[in-house]
Amino acid sequence: RRGLRSLASLQLDAALRALHDALQAGASRHALPTISMHLSLGHEQRLLPSHQAAMSVLQRLLAAARLVPRLLGALQRAARQLAATHGLPLIPVHHMEAHALMARMGSGVRFPYLCALVSGGHNLLTLVHGVGRYTLLGTSLDDAAGEAYDKVARMLGLPLLPSGGAAVEAAAARGDPAAFPFTVPMARQANCNFSFAGLKTAVRVAAGRHLPAEGQPLRGKVQDDLAAGFQRAAVRHLADRTARAAQWAAASDPGVRHLVVSGGVAANAAVRAALSDVAARAGLELVAPPPALCADNGVMVAWAAQEAVAAGAATLAAPPPAPVVERDWEDVKPRWPLTGERHPNMAAEAARSAKKQRIFPSLTQLVAEQAAMEAAQTP
Repeated sequence: RRGLRSLASLQLDAALRALHDALQAGASRHALPTISMHLSLGHEQRLLPSHQAAMSVLQRLLAAARLVPRLLGALQRAARQLAATHGLPLIPVHHMEAHALMARMGSGVRFPYLCALVSGGHNLLTLVHGVGRYTLLGTSLDDAAGEAYDKVARMLGLPLLPSGGAAVEAAAARGDPAAFPFTVPMARQANCNFSFAGLKTAVRVAAGRHLPAEGQPLRGKVQDDLAAGFQRAAVRHLADRTARAAQWAAASDPGVRHLVVSGGVAANAAVRAALSDVAARAGLELVAPPPALCADNGVMVAWAAQEAVAAGAATLAAPPPAPVVERDWEDVKPRWPLTGERHPNMAAEAARSAKKQRIFPSLTQLVAEQAAMEAAQTP
């Protein structure tokens, strides 16, 4: 772990030096593309090709720091240092909101819309009413889809770079899903929540029965068939929950016209095809970011900051003072819900205080409280 952290820090420093040098060389502060820092073992820093397209919509460089979930302190310190050095405002961005808003960039998608956020750390089905305003329809009960894909890749002995999910998708394309007809999770439960733990366990058991010898990895047709069987059940689970969420959304807000799918798993072609069918049956238009912008990236963070400023949910406050003093703690939110607003159809869960859950007030609650305070101060 220490080695990975050290490598990530070196890669982060290299990316920050490149951005700093560009600013020092006279690049416009108002039209400079953000840098996406993809910190993974064996991969060098690189700019996503579509950053050039993002320049047309970014009116200013918004130094936006992700508050969840990776390298929190390092990213925030780096963002604060850049903002102080170059006189830029610093705008905090909720990681999941950045995913949820990404598909609006250049697509013309209007609020409200239904969003299926499918990533390595989260599965959410939410109604997006506006920036900072969300209603939850379903969430992960255990493993998220991306996490399940990565763990299955490890079980099957597939390569984990560039991602386990991509390796499972490629193997599944060669395999026969009927060879391992895994049960679709939660098929009898009429809600919009997700669970992949049982499916993951089923794959582990099946893989164990087909190992060629003690300590030997799976190879060939069995490996591909297991990947295909897993993906079939996983994609069917995602589609079933999203189809029900579309029904709930239509009943509660007839103005919903789009189904947005975002997050790293949204780059999976089988997931896109299945959710495209769901959208068509529900009378919705499916919208998703380009595959290169589905995984965590700097463009989505900058776009979310731009959206927050345009909606009045964030202000271009004065830049932080320079020099920034190094400190041992950061204002991070490791458990920061996107929203505490739940759809009436969601099953009642045991009431627990935010203090006992050790979570922060949700983004939706904070935005509502800010709006109420501003309204009270208005003469």
